[in-house]
Amino acid sequence: MNANLLVELFVEELPPKALKKLGESFAGVLYQSLQEQDLVQPDEDGVPGTELPFMAFASPRRLAVWVGDVRAQAPDRAQRHKLMPAAVGLDASGQATPALLKKLAALGEGPDAVARLQRAPDGKAEALFLDRVAPGVALAAGLQIALDQALAKLPIPKVMSYQLADGWTDVKFVRPAHRLVALHGADIVPVQALGLSAGRTTTGHRFEAAQATVSLTDADSYATQLREQGAVIASFEQRRAEIVRQLNAAAAPLGLKPIDDDALLDEVTALVERPNVLTCAFEPEFLAVPQECLILTMKANQKYFPLLDAEGRLTRHFLVVSNIAPADASAVTGGNERVVRPRLADAKFFYDQDRKKPLAARLPGLAKVVYHGKLGTQGERTERVAQIAHAIVNQLRLATVPFSVDDKDHFEVLDNKVREASLLAKCDLLTDMVGEFPELQGIMGGYYARHEGLRDGVAIAIEDHYKPRFAGDALPRNHTGTVVALADKLETLVGLFGIGQLPTGDKDPFALRRHALGVIRILVEKNLPLDLPALVAAAVPAFGELITDPSEPLLGFFADRLAVSLRDQGYSAQEVDAVLALNPSRLGDVPRRLEAVRAFAALPEAASLAAANKRVSNILKKVEGSLPTTISDALLKEAAEQALASALAAVQPQADALFEQHDYTGSLKALAALKSPVDAFFDDVMVNAEDPALRANRLALLGRLHAAMNRVADLSRLAT
Repeated sequence: MNANLLVELFVEELPPKALKKLGESFAGVLYQSLQEQDLVQPDEDGVPGTELPFMAFASPRRLAVWVGDVRAQAPDRAQRHKLMPAAVGLDASGQATPALLKKLAALGEGPDAVARLQRAPDGKAEALFLDRVAPGVALAAGLQIALDQALAKLPIPKVMSYQLADGWTDVKFVRPAHRLVALHGADIVPVQALGLSAGRTTTGHRFEAAQATVSLTDADSYATQLREQGAVIASFEQRRAEIVRQLNAAAAPLGLKPIDDDALLDEVTALVERPNVLTCAFEPEFLAVPQECLILTMKANQKYFPLLDAEGRLTRHFLVVSNIAPADASAVTGGNERVVRPRLADAKFFYDQDRKKPLAARLPGLAKVVYHGKLGTQGERTERVAQIAHAIVNQLRLATVPFSVDDKDHFEVLDNKVREASLLAKCDLLTDMVGEFPELQGIMGGYYARHEGLRDGVAIAIEDHYKPRFAGDALPRNHTGTVVALADKLETLVGLFGIGQLPTGDKDPFALRRHALGVIRILVEKNLPLDLPALVAAAVPAFGELITDPSEPLLGFFADRLAVSLRDQGYSAQEVDAVLALNPSRLGDVPRRLEAVRAFAALPEAASLAAANKRVSNILKKVEGSLPTTISDALLKEAAEQALASALAAVQPQADALFEQHDYTGSLKALAALKSPVDAFFDDVMVNAEDPALRANRLALLGRLHAAMNRVADLSRLAT
């Protein structure tokens, strides 16, 4: 008999930042185990509103899962056991050997099973097989296995130990468990976990429940009974959606909007069982403090949702997600307003105190802050960043592609700004505000720089030099910030690679992957006329004897990160491989090259030219010694090679001119005219002719063809 299944584990308050993953894991692993035991047949349509034939529930005090159409008994399954080679299991007279009898005994079979054995080919020899029917597992036994696996595989951040009611038995789990529910339809499934036996009773909201305990009628009534009798929204997603609805409803009358923060929303969802959003406010004078400080203290310390106006400015209003809904909410709102006041007062105090001391006065203090045991102090690091930034300005000044600088004195002014910003960028690490909220480093430096009256370009650069901080983050807003951000990231990468601190597997304690992606994004999205190998080479001297030159592994690391990033953006592995095979030093060119390759691949001639290019590459790889480069018209004997040379002479200047103009798409499309002469060449011409002069001439022709076809990308990588 099939029926829907409900399993709930009722526990003390679970860690809020882990609740979502705990709920997903508990439900997913339990369902997968039932499926592996053939106790559930996946429904192609799944549960209405979901993509899976099960529903996960997770609240601060419960993990649960509903599974549809679960069998009371799994169907019997035919099994075939391979025993051993027939020559080993049977003697010359066809009788069972002791080895075969021992193997059968291990499977619970006696000598009479020999007559049921099947002989079948197994590779070069014959083997003996035992066919039998295994009875399907009963739900009670299968669910016990599934429950044990689900609990064992929970991604518990930290296990605690507690005693059961007997006073002797110790249990290790994320939090003490108090109830276990297991219902197949309306019937209790007799399973156990964490010293508990399954029943049908659970507990509702601590304060709001209509009754102390809820006796579940059947598996399908779980969510409804908990909501109506227990005052609990059991589904994490439904509770989250209800919080979002209430937040927007509370903000709308004020003409404001709650701050958008998915992590905060998930954490608050994990703190309440029946959300009730209330509106609070703080004193207007606190708005004189930078809004990032106020927002961070309200979110991190109090789990409040600050309210912003239409321009994104912080207002004095904020929203609280309460776990209770009293008739008179004034005590709740008043209490939260009293609690947040000292936090905001602390932020104002830190801000006022920090502004009494200029950033430059804090610079000597960086010499007392250790950055890394092998790389010195933050003060030494600051000097390295300034040196690398100066080198970047020089590379921009000497770039073959013009780089526009708005200031009238051009690069001299930029160089001065860059040095000032580089030296002051880390000074806010010594402020009280950043000491309390490390997430505000850079941001507070920008505020303090403006307060001191420093040039706005410098203040923006100090604020922006950590950007991009994460995937999708904005890039630095001005040239000064761009240069300092590049220098800061290159200093980190070159220094740590130079002392062998490379990322391994999933471990990247210094966020070097993020730093590398930051460099890549700046170079690509701002299309800077800078060569990545030259940037790395310019950063190495800043470290003196502290490091060994890490250029080779670091450039490989950049290439790997770039390839991953491009594939994530939707480019195919073939397209990425074709472009990066040439190791383009100017990353700003890469998107245009990729678009050119994609446009070329759509041409009717593309497949034939890519295959021919691959053939040319293979021929040239086998050439011993240096490749001939001189083409003699007198040695072009065959009509097909004459036609190819003529076509190449006509097409190559056009393709090269477009390439120099960075019209990579046009350059590749110009090569389409070579399809017919290239095909004819390979049909009619023997490249490795016996005559050495003819062979050298034809190799030189192919070498020129290869060079012409592979300036934008290695087109041979497009061949299937």
